[in-house]
Amino acid sequence: MGLIVRLVMQLCAIAVFCLALTTGWIMIDAHSSLETETAASADRVSHELETLFWRELLWRHSMRRDKILPIPNWESLATLKLVSPGVCIVFAPAAEEPRTLCSQLEGVGSQAPSWFSGVYGGIFGRPAPVARPLTVRQPETGAVVATADADAAIRQAWRQISVVFRVAATMAIGICLLSALAVAHALAPAQTIIDGLRSLESGNYRRRIAVATGEFGMIGRAMNDLAARLAQTSAERVALTKRLFEVQEEERRAVARDLHDEFGQCLAATAAFAAAIEAGAGDRPDLAEDARAILRVAKRMTATLREALARLRSQELEELGLEPCLIRLVAGWNAQSAPKAVVRLDLMGDLAAVPPAVAASVYRIAQECLTNAMRHGAPREVHLRVERAASANGVIALTVEDDGGGDPAAVNASPGHGILGVTERVAAFGGSLSITRAAEGVRVAARIPLIAMSASAPLEFALA
Repeated sequence: MGLIVRLVMQLCAIAVFCLALTTGWIMIDAHSSLETETAASADRVSHELETLFWRELLWRHSMRRDKILPIPNWESLATLKLVSPGVCIVFAPAAEEPRTLCSQLEGVGSQAPSWFSGVYGGIFGRPAPVARPLTVRQPETGAVVATADADAAIRQAWRQISVVFRVAATMAIGICLLSALAVAHALAPAQTIIDGLRSLESGNYRRRIAVATGEFGMIGRAMNDLAARLAQTSAERVALTKRLFEVQEEERRAVARDLHDEFGQCLAATAAFAAAIEAGAGDRPDLAEDARAILRVAKRMTATLREALARLRSQELEELGLEPCLIRLVAGWNAQSAPKAVVRLDLMGDLAAVPPAVAASVYRIAQECLTNAMRHGAPREVHLRVERAASANGVIALTVEDDGGGDPAAVNASPGHGILGVTERVAAFGGSLSITRAAEGVRVAARIPLIAMSASAPLEFALA
């Protein structure tokens, strides 16, 4: 789920929460308002009845004989005007039957839904009555009791909630939409920054983000500085790796030369001496047998030396070229006395014009991959394919696939230096390496560009 979607959902959740709080506050306010109106109605009616009582007592001398108590005529339109809508007034003078005067319920509002009535009644219950004495000097005159109708309270709360909720819901929806647009506009540069980070992750250090204002501008500038530093570091590392491989090839040539000049001559001399001893030991069969044993060991050491020299020497690449050296490499594996597997070679494209540095790395990668396939698996057949793609820049694609049933994860996690050296050689030329599962074994694929990445102006992507 995207960041913008999450923020919009959070805004909607906040709006719903605020609406719920507003609804609760309206219900509480409506209940409190009804209680206030009930108390005010009781105060107004008691004051009016007290006035009527004293007027009857002083002006008209309307007295009851058993108790000195006037009987005011209070059930009138004037008294009804003092009662708030939805409130009933109950008055029982002395021992008289209680009489009730109720205001109209329709003035409070429309009928509320049954679910709202249940919720409101469950929260607040029935309204409490409010009692006011007619006069404190003569308590026997009775008291005025004002009671709010339960349906009136619900109607009043529903009326207020209906009005305010519609307004609040409309405002909440509008605020959510406008906030979503504002958030989407403010976070629009985030996707560009994410794309830039992914480019850095993939090794594309040329990408630049146009500097904008605000926090995203600071992030963009930091990313540009990081990309420039990574590009510089990568270039230095590639140059150092190439130089290390050049030094390695020089060391290999020096070691091969020393082995050929010193050990080769010593072994040749040892073989000659053994042959001379064997020829002069006509009457000493035991000495002749020792000489032949020395000769066999010398020949075996000479063969081993030739194999080592074949692995160490690289001047043949400069003299013969990549294609003949690959053919000789495969022929050497197939010409062994007891080969573990048959090596198939496919060469495609023009390999003659491959730069010497790239040719040396391709040859070493093929050599290392064939060695690993033979050493760490039990293949019956190994397929080596080297192709020069006919693209604008040119790419050397090398693939080694075997049917030895190996595990790519184990190859990647191998503690040896063979795969590490292959990875470094490929990375030194800005290429890519993948080790995956083949149909019956492991597939190693390397791609090396013949033309290095252009050092032209970096790519720029603007922050919205």
